[in-house]
Amino acid sequence: MSDFNTYGFGHGGATTSVQVRNRVLRNTYALLALTMVPTILGAWIGVATGFSLFAGNPFIGLIAFMAIAFGFFWAIQKNKDSGLGVALLLGFTFFMGLMLSRLIGSILGFSNGANLIMTAFGGTAIIFAGMATLAGTVKKDLSVGLGKWLFAGVILLIVASVANIWLQMPALMLTISVAAIAIFSAFILVDVQRVINGGETNYVIATLSIYLSVYNVFSNLLAILGIFGGDRE
Repeated sequence: MSDFNTYGFGHGGATTSVQVRNRVLRNTYALLALTMVPTILGAWIGVATGFSLFAGNPFIGLIAFMAIAFGFFWAIQKNKDSGLGVALLLGFTFFMGLMLSRLIGSILGFSNGANLIMTAFGGTAIIFAGMATLAGTVKKDLSVGLGKWLFAGVILLIVASVANIWLQMPALMLTISVAAIAIFSAFILVDVQRVINGGETNYVIATLSIYLSVYNVFSNLLAILGIFGGDRE
C-alpha cells in the first residue's frame, strides 16, 4: 500500500521501464485487494436492508444501474491521477457490493449458502491466480486479437441478459453465466498482461478493469453454484 504515492496516485505517464511496470502491477494488486473491503461492506448492508435496484421496474432499474456505473467510470477516468480517483473507485466497489447483495441474499437462503459463497470465492481466486500467472508467461500480445472477440462477447452477454429479464429462461441464464465466466476470465488474462507489458501505466484504471472481471467471474460462478448446489433442506 505504501507504493501508491511513489509515482503519483495513478501514474499516468508513458514510461514503461521494468521497474515502473512492476510497481504499477504491485499497486494494482494492492488496490484490488483493498476494493474487496467496500464490496463486502456494500453486500452486507444490501442484504441487511433488502436493497434491490430492480425491485420495481426491472427496465428502470437497469437504466439506473447503467447511469450510476457509467457515471463512476467517467469520474474515475477523469480523476485517475489523484487520490480522488482512488476514493471514487472504492465508492464504485461499494455500489457494486450493493448490487451483489440480491444474489448473496438468495444464496444465503440455502442451508449451505455460506459454503457456496466460500466455494465461489475460492474458485474465483483460483481463476484469477491462474490467469495472472499465465499473463506473465505468455509472450504474445493477447490484447490485439483476443481483445476484439472479448468485446464482442460482452456485447452479446449484455443483449442476452437484457432479453432474459423478460424471457426468464433458466437455460439461457445458465448459458449466459458459463459464457460470462469464460469471457471475463480471459479479460483478466488480457488486462494483467497489459500492465505487465507496460500498456497500462495507471494502476487505478488497471484495478478498475481487473475488478470488473473478477466481480463478474465471482457473481456468475456463485449463480451457477446456487442453481446446481443449493440445498433448501
